[in-house]
Amino acid sequence: MLIKIAFDFGITNTDIVIEKNNQMEFHSFPSEKVETSFILKILNDLKVDINQVTKIAVTGGKSSDLENSIDSIPLVKINEVQAIGYGARELYEIKDCKFMVVSTGTGTACVGYINKEFTHLGGISIGGGTLQGLSKLTIDTNKPNEIEELATIGDKNNLDSLIGEVVNNIGALDPEITASNFSKARNSSNLSYNDIASSLSNMVGEVIGTVAYLNALLLGVDNIYFIGRVSTLNTVKNGIEKRLNLAGVKGNYMENQDFGNAIGAIAYLNANT
Repeated sequence: MLIKIAFDFGITNTDIVIEKNNQMEFHSFPSEKVETSFILKILNDLKVDINQVTKIAVTGGKSSDLENSIDSIPLVKINEVQAIGYGARELYEIKDCKFMVVSTGTGTACVGYINKEFTHLGGISIGGGTLQGLSKLTIDTNKPNEIEELATIGDKNNLDSLIGEVVNNIGALDPEITASNFSKARNSSNLSYNDIASSLSNMVGEVIGTVAYLNALLLGVDNIYFIGRVSTLNTVKNGIEKRLNLAGVKGNYMENQDFGNAIGAIAYLNANT
């Protein structure tokens, strides 16, 4: 049995996709220094028979600094923009001649497929790392499942000011749209962890959604394909969706999208090597 493996070295997580007999397995480990010993450690933990591995793809982090092979197995280094694009196209089975992908990891990156090439459109430093970091500072947890649980119970409107609360109207904007994140916290000393988690998750989602729809409008598409972990959190996704709806842009989400870059690395191997 021949095996292909892809590693996506993120700031927080290292994601691994193993392809055997055209079937994919998904694994994730806390990130460590990107070096050959870390790869071998993961392969050992996963009990992978290295003699059956034909190629290893790497993307993200400092993967371009790695050697070109491990135990005579070719190590194919894939630019992260290519991994994002190929990953979305594989996951969503996209056939369009022009489309846009948003990778929602520790930060956020927008990638466009234009003239048969993947292009980095831009990105922002707001993402899952922001949510975890601010949550650790304010509600003493950085675990996404705990943040999501608190946010689901909380009410962001106890901390956020809505357009309908501060002005009569702004064009055709819904009065329930956020005018200012956390502005009510200025005058409050009794803040609920639930409400803070709700407001934080929504804020991260709204920022991602805003940069996403602006890039989609510039590219001239009305569909966005999401990969990455933070956009799988419902409270973050709700914030994204509210912003996309302002521009009439549709967001697409998919099972295993959190492994999008590693899936893209495998897809790149299959298409180009």
